[in-house]
Amino acid sequence: MSYIEFKDVVKEYKMGEVSIKALDKTNFEIEKGELAVVVGPSGAGKTTALNILGGMDTATKGKVIVDNKEISSLKEKQLIQYRREDIGFVFQFYNLVQNLTALENVELATQICKKPLDPKTILKKVGLEDRMKNFPSQLSGGEQQRVAIARAIAKNPKLLLCDEPTGALDYKTGKQILQLLQDTCRKEKMTVVIITHNQALTPMADRIIHFKNGTAYDIKINENPTPIEYIEW
Repeated sequence: MSYIEFKDVVKEYKMGEVSIKALDKTNFEIEKGELAVVVGPSGAGKTTALNILGGMDTATKGKVIVDNKEISSLKEKQLIQYRREDIGFVFQFYNLVQNLTALENVELATQICKKPLDPKTILKKVGLEDRMKNFPSQLSGGEQQRVAIARAIAKNPKLLLCDEPTGALDYKTGKQILQLLQDTCRKEKMTVVIITHNQALTPMADRIIHFKNGTAYDIKINENPTPIEYIEW
């Protein structure tokens, strides 16, 4: 059994008599410690799949299994615990608390976890040793995204989920963020899933999952992932 399994997952939204399938019998697997890149056009179902995987949404049909736990059958309180203890989120627009410093933003996340990592140590690892006391408004976009990544990693999650983590960043800064995520996967042995519309990023992944029309239609294993420093896009 793989670490992550999507089995015939359907997500259906109903608007009156109209029914829209965001996911239609989606199947894919991800192994523990892999960096998976999920690619596809807007509206393909990538974010819906990520939200279900992260316990922020529920499947209409099918099974979602993470670390031998069927999260698709969890009740709301169990999903809250799952999000707190097992999942780290990195969003495109950072979602930092503006009146808290970088360190306080990371500390806030660790207060809800069982076995968090030391916030100061993690901020040092992401290159923000000298910016811990700064507020988000005093940080660049890349620095804010580093705080967001540190916040997610400090929870010591089983799974790090990233939704277009470089979408709001310039090329150089975006590449630094992807380098950080690739290093995190390798050094911390953390399973990382990155959603992107940018096909050029797929060489960095251990596993590439293509989405189209709500279905994972093309899944490839990359035996020799390329370090992000050598990728141009």
